[in-house]
Amino acid sequence: MFFFPISDDNQSRTKPVICYILIFICSFIFLWQSTLPSSLNQDAIYNFGLVPAALFGEKSSFIHPYLTIFSSMFMHGGWMHLLGNMVFLWIFGDNIEDSMGHTKFLSFYLICGVIAALMQATIDPNSTIPMIGASGAIAGILGAYLILHPKANVNVLFWIIIFITVIKVPAFIVLSIWIVSQFFGSASGVAYFAHIGGFIAGALLIYFFKYPNIQLFQQGNSISFESNSFGMDNFFNKKKERDFLQEFIDTANKKDKN
Repeated sequence: MFFFPISDDNQSRTKPVICYILIFICSFIFLWQSTLPSSLNQDAIYNFGLVPAALFGEKSSFIHPYLTIFSSMFMHGGWMHLLGNMVFLWIFGDNIEDSMGHTKFLSFYLICGVIAALMQATIDPNSTIPMIGASGAIAGILGAYLILHPKANVNVLFWIIIFITVIKVPAFIVLSIWIVSQFFGSASGVAYFAHIGGFIAGALLIYFFKYPNIQLFQQGNSISFESNSFGMDNFFNKKKERDFLQEFIDTANKKDKN
């Protein structure tokens, strides 16, 4: 069974400029990594990734260990690592950026990433394995989304053998499944404590970063557990655009009649 969120039913009021910039930077850096020979790519990961033993111990590092907390957020270990992170940032990041503004959102994103990285490094301070990826910072966005929009519906792609459908699932269920999977995950090389730390940080910090008029625990905008056939409309929300266009046409027709 394949279970993956592809969009939500929350339209943001402003353009998520910082989300676009973050996606561009992460993608550009990964493309640069992809052009390197395997050995040089590994060197780049060790030089710019966060190595706990360098941060807390005496292991030498290419740049100052504190700087690697930030540089590590923009590197990824593979296409699936990058794609998964960027899709989650694309789906959930716009509403969080909308709730606090561009400048605050960038600070929020980086702070969540720092807390996530430090939590993972603290768990195993002697590790010489570099930590990379935007997962910790994006986990902070997921934590904030859970507090702001727990009842917003997320369009989730279900794929069972040859059966493919998209079901609207409340965000609190989708994100609860995600966070529980972090506690029970066992795959090697995945910084689960960074995910958990970022998620908790985002859930706590959203209260201090959001605009005063933004309410917590908002209601959803559509009916939960409706299913639709899978199509590109699920990615680009064309239905909303068609609804707006139809409303515009209807209004124009009424004016002509008057």
